[in-house]
Amino acid sequence: MKKRPVELLVLSDVHLGTYGCHAKELVKYLKSIKPKEVVLNGDIIDIWQFSKRYWPKSHMKVVKIIMQWVAEGIQVHYVVGNHDEMLRKFLGFKLGSFSVVNKVLLEVNGQKAWMFHGDVFDLTMQHSKWIAKLGATGYDMLILLNSAINYCSKKMGKGPVSMSKKIKNSVKSAVKFINDFEQIAADIAIENKYDYVVCGHIHQPEMRVISTPKGSVMYLNSGDWIENLTSLEFNGGEWKLYHYIEDVLVINNDENLMEHMEILDKNQLFQNLIEEFKILAAGQHK
Repeated sequence: MKKRPVELLVLSDVHLGTYGCHAKELVKYLKSIKPKEVVLNGDIIDIWQFSKRYWPKSHMKVVKIIMQWVAEGIQVHYVVGNHDEMLRKFLGFKLGSFSVVNKVLLEVNGQKAWMFHGDVFDLTMQHSKWIAKLGATGYDMLILLNSAINYCSKKMGKGPVSMSKKIKNSVKSAVKFINDFEQIAADIAIENKYDYVVCGHIHQPEMRVISTPKGSVMYLNSGDWIENLTSLEFNGGEWKLYHYIEDVLVINNDENLMEHMEILDKNQLFQNLIEEFKILAAGQHK
């Protein structure tokens, strides 16, 4: 299969090692492209929730593809996020074309692109990390429950739904947090005279110009591979927000999308839910 060339790929919030990660879909996408440079913009491996009980072959395939890119000399910048924060002890590490960093400043088509994960703006992360970790566990269980609902939805001939998206879009505080996050990132970028600010963290794919009295900047967010299955691509002087789901629909026309999604066996799914609740309950009684 002929691979599509991509000058710059930005990928974030893959959360390898969690049940919600759509690694199979990501493998298909990564195998379909040939990037010249790659920015892994945080939370690629979810060390917070990593468990020896759950590391499917598809998750390892994602790692192997990235390792193969490094072996081929493709520049890969691993920007550390909050879920893989343990890697911060390796900041400054370089091996061939691979590096571990807190942020990246690249010249893209003659313009400055400032890239970082974005957890630095999260007050919960800074002052109450245990709340953030508890929220991450709850989010993962919500994704599991969502998979079960979509399994039933498929059986009834209906399309997939995203409970977490609906919740985030309906809660005013969540909407405000996203808006504040985007505005703060834009304000700092404008202050430093950057042309692009590229983030992850909030799982909200976006590409728009944000203007203030001091100037304007192109704000970009690569989204995630839990709910949105998105990435950022730069080609021919233009940024593009890639949507795997839209790509699949174009390729397969009316074929049922759920056939391309990783769905756990029903019994295993509910067994995993029970185990996660037991672990959470045991932690609360310590």
